[in-house]
Amino acid sequence: MTDPQTPPASGGRSAAAGHSSGVIATGDRARIEQRTLVVPPDALQAALHDEEIARLSNLPAPDSRVFMGREDALAVLRELPSTGTGIVAQSVRGMGGIGKSTLVLHHAHAYLAAGHGPVWWIEASSSAAVTAGLTSLATALNPVHAALPLDEAAAWAVTWLQGRTGWLLIFDNADEPTDLRPYLGRLSTGQVLVTTRRDLPWQDLGTPLRLETLTPETALAVLKEITGCGSDRDTAALAELTKELGHLPLALQQAGAYLAQTRNSATSYLVQLRADPAGVLAATAPGDPHQRTIAQLWSVTLSSMHNAEPHAVALLEVLAYCAPEPLPRHVLANSLPTQQAVDHALGVLAAYSMITLTDSTVTVHRLVQAVVRTTTPVAIPPPQSGAIRRLLRIFRSTRGPHPSESALQLLYAATPSGRPDETQSWPNWQALLPHIQAVSAYEYGAGTASQLATMLGQAAFYLWARGLAVEALPLEERALQISETALGPGHPETAVRLGNLAATFSSLGRHAQALPMKERALQVTETALGPHHPETGVRLGNLAATLSALGRHTKALPLEERALQVTEAALGPHHPSTALRLGNLAATLGALGRHAEALPMNERALQISETALGPHHPSTALRLGNLAATLSALGRHAKALPLEERALQVTEAALGPGHPETAVRLGNLAANLGALGRHAEALPMNERALQISETALGPHHPDTALRLSNLAATLSALDLHAEALPMNERALQISETALGPDHPDTALRLGNLAATLGALDRHAEALPMNERALQVIKASLGADHPETALRLGNLAANLGALGHHAEALPMKERALQVTETALGPDHPETAARLGNLAATLSALDRYAEALPMNERALQISETALGPDHPDTALRLSNLTVIRGLLADVAPDGPESSV
Repeated sequence: MTDPQTPPASGGRSAAAGHSSGVIATGDRARIEQRTLVVPPDALQAALHDEEIARLSNLPAPDSRVFMGREDALAVLRELPSTGTGIVAQSVRGMGGIGKSTLVLHHAHAYLAAGHGPVWWIEASSSAAVTAGLTSLATALNPVHAALPLDEAAAWAVTWLQGRTGWLLIFDNADEPTDLRPYLGRLSTGQVLVTTRRDLPWQDLGTPLRLETLTPETALAVLKEITGCGSDRDTAALAELTKELGHLPLALQQAGAYLAQTRNSATSYLVQLRADPAGVLAATAPGDPHQRTIAQLWSVTLSSMHNAEPHAVALLEVLAYCAPEPLPRHVLANSLPTQQAVDHALGVLAAYSMITLTDSTVTVHRLVQAVVRTTTPVAIPPPQSGAIRRLLRIFRSTRGPHPSESALQLLYAATPSGRPDETQSWPNWQALLPHIQAVSAYEYGAGTASQLATMLGQAAFYLWARGLAVEALPLEERALQISETALGPGHPETAVRLGNLAATFSSLGRHAQALPMKERALQVTETALGPHHPETGVRLGNLAATLSALGRHTKALPLEERALQVTEAALGPHHPSTALRLGNLAATLGALGRHAEALPMNERALQISETALGPHHPSTALRLGNLAATLSALGRHAKALPLEERALQVTEAALGPGHPETAVRLGNLAANLGALGRHAEALPMNERALQISETALGPHHPDTALRLSNLAATLSALDLHAEALPMNERALQISETALGPDHPDTALRLGNLAATLGALDRHAEALPMNERALQVIKASLGADHPETALRLGNLAANLGALGHHAEALPMKERALQVTETALGPDHPETAARLGNLAATLSALDRYAEALPMNERALQISETALGPDHPDTALRLSNLTVIRGLLADVAPDGPESSV
């Protein structure tokens, strides 16, 4: 089985300010090329009325079990203010099974009944679960948020809560303070309750409310109430049983439910409990004594259920290897011979209080799962020795599939059909993800392991499509590990896993780590499938994209040419993958300054994409942006502008306003506006693009450096050089750290910082930066590249500002020669070089030589940019000055005769 191909994101993405330009690069995550995502427009307010909001809740049903011994703790929660300014936050701490969730649930129902709301219950065992819980609140308030990226929908919910009072959020079973801090730090009103087993520094949550085990008297009262037993003999047996159970509320409830269900006596139950091999259970149960007593209790319960309801126990064993979060009931549809058997088994488990059952989900408490896993044959946690694994697999083969394997196969069968980047599949992937992660903690035979690797890869793809590459990374790493173990290092599927992991690294800006993976993926694919297979084309293109991202465009070019040749021969000239290869080859040519050659390739790629995928597909937006970038590089900014505007519109509609690709489109449109002299319009776009990149990719990503640099360029174009300076300094720091000191992007950052320093009259500080930028560009792109001409011109300008015009002159002459050869005699950059050379000649009092250069520069600008462009105005001003200077120095004519 082969995953959807993972071609690199491509295209020349140029940013320009004044006469500076550079390539805007994004990650090479291939699968972006083939997404079909449709997200509704933003909803800025809740779709519910105030009275509906006040009743809004996702609370579990009121707990009908006996609730005793928590009156004081409940009073503490009820005394928390429900309205007014300021947030009220409280943590409830204690070991698993102590009754934290039960206590908070009682309080929450009372809070809701008193007319406060909304009240929202969030499973908080991971950052992903917290985000998903807040996303579900956003969706409940307005269903359009179901199609938004998870983090954006969660942020919307927090923003909405900030404007109201009277609400209550419960973060249940929180493990890490860092999972909540990003949200709690932004809330300033309402009430927040956090239940947690961990004794960690939960800041801003007040004095923790600690729950301990029940007193012996209360524990006895609980069991008597549940069982209905009240005789002296029963009381003595029940008292002994409560002691054996450690007075733990969850254990008491479980024992009471068992006794009530089976009509067994407490004495008989106690005998069975003490006869159970506690040592074996304690050896694998979690570490505290109370959990061991629960393990003893539930092993007895399971043994009794096994005799009467073996199907229920078998189903519970499977559920024990899923996550302790709601599992869609449809996943279990084929777990037993008939749907009726499944429903019956679930009903039995619910009656024994072993699961929480709703009409759509099944949830098993993590302690129940831990105990159940101790009663089933051992699953293999990686890593273990190969000998032990082989012995255990032989043992399994004599008794049928292990429950963990059954859980995996049920999840595999339930994964959505189609591609994980299709919006309609996202709710299903969101519900299945924690369970896929849970079953991935074990090892399996080759066939099942291959299914797990595929499922993990698809789940990672889903996360990546939602802009969560950081969360996708460990899933890709595990998928590769499984493929290499189960299928071998030379299997084509292993190459797919390598390529996907490398693509995730690239999307995180870690291209150096991605490079050897992509090299190996190409080698494996070419050996296994042959040099002319479409997958070989994918691997060639992905490797070329990483080389380009590392500034090694010359090495990337023959790989891109071969990738196009292989793809076109295998799939045909009108296939979307052929459009991808054309676009990538055009991008590489553009990076090498060969824009005229890139133009027809980008035009053809757009035509293929629109025909094959439609005008509203994200890949079509990418093609539009690539064509616009090439037109801009050729100085045809007015023609590029509507293409950039349409590319942004399509991307934002398909991927959402917070997606990294939307930031790319915003940045490119802003660059185009800047090239047309419309810097004030470009400014808010660059600001928004930076915000998206920092949120989605992090503050240290190369794309964030690019966004900073573009914003600084716009500020400089608006004469806000002091504001631009720290942005350029930070952009340079990020590029040097992420890409290295010899990367072309680092040279671009050096040049931008030097330009800002020059604008602030700090020319001596700028000089070594311009010298280093020229050195880096010359080494990486060659002496005849337009970017080298730009660097020559910048260094010459720096020398001129320091009064070294004679040194600057040959550099400007060389810059004009390179630009005219590479871009043509009528390009706006050629006009810039002519104007710069004329300025140096004027500084050397060589006005007559400067005049025709200024005249030609004005002619080019008027034709390419129009008479109203700021650059045209500059050319006209320069020409006027030169003509005036020539008039001033002209020799006097002959005197007239009288």
